[in-house]
Amino acid sequence: MLALTACYSAGAIAQEASASGEVRRVDAAAGKITIKHGAISDLQLPAMTLVYRIDPALLKDVKPGDQVRFTARREAGQYVVTAISK
Repeated sequence: MLALTACYSAGAIAQEASASGEVRRVDAAAGKITIKHGAISDLQLPAMTLVYRIDPALLKDVKPGDQVRFTARREAGQYVVTAISK
């Protein structure tokens, strides 16, 4: 019963959505990217500029000024980009 509750809680916390925006800053060493984007209703985010965590391997062809499509997820109160493309 406890394992079922833990799985349910994890699913309720993690949300994922796709969006588009403009890259403002890339910090591969810190695993962060700053993106200016419109509202992302699935993540309950208004239009804003936000710093996301990201796997540095996803940043190799991304630079400030790029228009990108990305998938982001909220994990325990933090936002993480899980996929990104120009």
